[in-house]
Amino acid sequence: MRRRQIYEGKAKIIYEGPEPGTVVQYFKDDATAFNNQKKGTITGKGVLNNRISEYLMTRLESIGIPTHFVRRLNMREQLVREVEIVPIEVVVRNIAAGTLVKRLGLEEGARLPRSIVEYYYKNDELGDPLVSEEHITAFGWANTQDLDEMLQYALRINDFLCGLFLGVGLKLVDFKLEFGRLWEDEEMRIVLADEISPDSCRIWDVATDKKLDKDRFRRDLGEVEEAYQEVARRLGVLPEAGPIDIKGPRLMQ
Repeated sequence: MRRRQIYEGKAKIIYEGPEPGTVVQYFKDDATAFNNQKKGTITGKGVLNNRISEYLMTRLESIGIPTHFVRRLNMREQLVREVEIVPIEVVVRNIAAGTLVKRLGLEEGARLPRSIVEYYYKNDELGDPLVSEEHITAFGWANTQDLDEMLQYALRINDFLCGLFLGVGLKLVDFKLEFGRLWEDEEMRIVLADEISPDSCRIWDVATDKKLDKDRFRRDLGEVEEAYQEVARRLGVLPEAGPIDIKGPRLMQ
């Protein structure tokens, strides 16, 4: 039986789930940058991002961060709870990179005085503009309580992932999170949604500052597939490890 497609984004397709309250998230190899102006394919990216996101979501669940993740179904698909996506991207920055460098004239790679959290309005036509808490609450994209929860989760996720990546010789430069409203028995709670992968994070090697994320595609640096594979290898989740065996990260000597 052919499943009904609900939505197709730049990196994923969402299908109707096998049971009520669920959807299937399919990871594509398509790659886009600069608000869809640059398009291409990163061979095997969908398989790697599925594994990496599964692993990181599961680890975050283990420290009490609620997520939409249920289980991985196969190489490219995972079952997730159906949520109402909050139209705000939460970006956490630890090191100067990307648009922050251009906007504020900072030197790429400079460590920020402290982690900075930014909000962007999810709207492709407008290029996902930077917005303030005032905009978010005034236009009803999220209320103050939702925003407080999203901020607290984002900071906890940052602390945890920074330590996790550092343990395998990686630097978490910055990353984007999306949250959703999960409705259960008339009660709503905010949960982490979407994915966490080299598509949504800037990840550098600790020793060399080599970029191991989508910036390699954005900037035509080459070795894009290899960079994604390296992140998966260090986290111990390369598909070659076997479909069931999701190992933890290996410490770098």
